[in-house]
Amino acid sequence: MREELLAHLRAAFGWQEDVAVSPGPRGALGRIWRLDVGAASYALKEGFAEPPAQEQVAAELELSQRARDAGVRLPGSRADRDGRYLLTTADGTWLRCYDWLDLRPVDLAAAGTPAQLGVLLARLHRSAPSVTAECAGGPPAAWYHRAPSPSAWAECATSGRPWAAALTERLTSVPALVAVVEPVDPAELVLCHRDLHPENVLADGTGRLTVVDWDDVGPASPSREVAAALFDWYADARTASLDAMASMYDAYVQEGGPGRVRRPADFSMLVATRLNFLRLQLRIAADATAERHHRDWAEREIDEALSILPSPRQLDDVLALTRRRDSAR
Repeated sequence: MREELLAHLRAAFGWQEDVAVSPGPRGALGRIWRLDVGAASYALKEGFAEPPAQEQVAAELELSQRARDAGVRLPGSRADRDGRYLLTTADGTWLRCYDWLDLRPVDLAAAGTPAQLGVLLARLHRSAPSVTAECAGGPPAAWYHRAPSPSAWAECATSGRPWAAALTERLTSVPALVAVVEPVDPAELVLCHRDLHPENVLADGTGRLTVVDWDDVGPASPSREVAAALFDWYADARTASLDAMASMYDAYVQEGGPGRVRRPADFSMLVATRLNFLRLQLRIAADATAERHHRDWAEREIDEALSILPSPRQLDDVLALTRRRDSAR
């Protein structure tokens, strides 16, 4: 961590003790640092892109409090001495501070994990307020319900790339995937996490699930988020664990989750976000002006994005599964 960044934090939070800094994980929009300040430990997020609007931060705080009241575990967000939850430095870097929790990846092989995930998602959706627009204003973000145009893929520079063959092969199924994508019905929208993949739902030492990284909070359809979550946790390009998906979906419904996966358009969020993310990483990897660590990270993400892009057959199989589960109730 840069010395000037640490000095900014000391001043903002009034820390007098020694601060021990160690690197944590990074994501698409930022990296995490662990800060040990005396007897306390914090998770500091350093953002890469433009800082979120204050309305976005307020919505995140509202949803996280509602979720906490519903029994969802999450790290507490820390304000500085002036009550600010979002800090920006002179060079535009933005920072968020949270309580540090010792967490580990969820054991997907454990028998009870699918049901735990279903209960967690139901509690998030039950506690979510209805919304009609993005937190800072404007219509629901197209990222979640609009896929890249065919020309976007034609522009990708793939020559000599290690993932070029896999990309070419996977692009043959894109038209069939895009065919399910439809604009979201505004009447279905509630405030959702919108990024509930395995890196953002972790387990503590007792196995209790904990939700982190709330930066993408915004309007979404519960049906579309639960459809995406089934694939986020129990499918890749080769296999889908239908038994685990069934357990997760059943637990979600039994816990009072409002979403139902009943038509192809319910996979719109899954397909749009996977394709948009893949396209973005392809652009970053090919951008000679991007910093090297961003290009290297994009290269790794391209491999993963290709490995988890669903097939049209998988969408059909999961839709048949959820319809069967709903009709049996």
